[in-house]
Amino acid sequence: MRIITRKHLSRRTFLRGAGVTLALPFLESMVPAQTPLARTAANPQIRLGMCFIPHGAVMANWTPAEAGALKLSRTLLPLEPFKDQVVVLSNLEHKMAGPQGPGDNGGDHTRCPAVFLNGVHPKRTDGADIFAGVTIDQIAARKIGQETLLPSLEMATEDYSGLVGSCDVGFSCTYMNTISWSTNTTPMPMEINPRVVFDRMFGDGATPQERLERIERQRSILDAVTGRVRQLQGNLGPNDRNRVAEYLDTVREIERRIQLAEKQNTDSKLAVPASPTGIPDDHQEHSKLMFDLMALSFQADITRISTFMMAREVSYRTFPMLGISEGFHPASHHQNSAAKLEALTKINSYHVSLVAHLLERLKNTPDGDGNLLDHSLILYGSAMSNSNVHNHAPLPVFVAGGANGRMKGGRHLQYAEGTPMANLLLSILNKAGIPQESVGDSTGLLTEL
Repeated sequence: MRIITRKHLSRRTFLRGAGVTLALPFLESMVPAQTPLARTAANPQIRLGMCFIPHGAVMANWTPAEAGALKLSRTLLPLEPFKDQVVVLSNLEHKMAGPQGPGDNGGDHTRCPAVFLNGVHPKRTDGADIFAGVTIDQIAARKIGQETLLPSLEMATEDYSGLVGSCDVGFSCTYMNTISWSTNTTPMPMEINPRVVFDRMFGDGATPQERLERIERQRSILDAVTGRVRQLQGNLGPNDRNRVAEYLDTVREIERRIQLAEKQNTDSKLAVPASPTGIPDDHQEHSKLMFDLMALSFQADITRISTFMMAREVSYRTFPMLGISEGFHPASHHQNSAAKLEALTKINSYHVSLVAHLLERLKNTPDGDGNLLDHSLILYGSAMSNSNVHNHAPLPVFVAGGANGRMKGGRHLQYAEGTPMANLLLSILNKAGIPQESVGDSTGLLTEL
């Protein structure tokens, strides 16, 4: 006769203390004692991460040489450790990001973010009557995001939210400020401050003043729940104790980095405009920290859907670490100059390397019978192709992750020219168990994916 000793924790177990709520990652103890762990772990919930980059890419250096087994191009080399879980998709087009008739020329930079996740041409207006399409992250949030603390999480590294009116030939700046739309007229704001993201994830509806007080007290979120953690760990098996310990180490490390960034900004003696508290001065550190927060939100099941605007259209960010002093947008108008094409290729590869950081975090995080990368689908791409001419095909796009066993990596899929990018968006929802008749200008699923 088998004696069952494993205690059962609710999947929605939280640690609470001092106004702080901390969600837990998936543990063996969350499986009822008489339920085979393998059966439950084999059906984890999928996570969706969608990353946008502006200004297209140098497609000659982006596109793998041949279809079939994936041989990474120069730009995509940072993905080498994860190649077996990457699919590059060629010849996709976001036609709705381009002009749709007479009098609709220009506006490509504002249309690109608005179209990226919906395939819907936004209304040309610089007033309050904005109109775009519901994006697939928000479609997913309604279906698989309602059981989590945050139905979705929207992040960015550059803030243009103060821009109003027309940003690009009659198109509202609103279209440029986000890639996520919950309704046709409701854009989702993108958060650039990792402290705010962290407090949304682990705070208890704290106001900015409460967050400031917590910073001034220099109290760790984890210190507020130490007693509860000790009590919980005493009731867990060895595997769960190790997993909780690793998880808490990750939370503490991210908090440490946020606090360090705050201190650097506060103590700086340089005569420069004040940075928002908690935002690292270093772009690479900022981007990686946001990706770490995305991975942590997936691990703790705080959200299952996240979008990340890695840069804004018409970004003037420079890349001194790459030896590039010219701004991103000016560099993207390369005029076929060999030197500028080389600079833009380096920028493209740099952004891919940041996504590789996310993939590494996901791959190294246990989840059920695999890891988070096995159970995620990560989209990376742009709604622009050749930034010098502002065209929208062929787009630089790849997807990564196992999608809960629904996606096979290590491939370069070459579609017919002009295949709608919206077909990929439709396919992503389908792999997430959210079938739709159509998305934007889609014509059907990418069955090969």
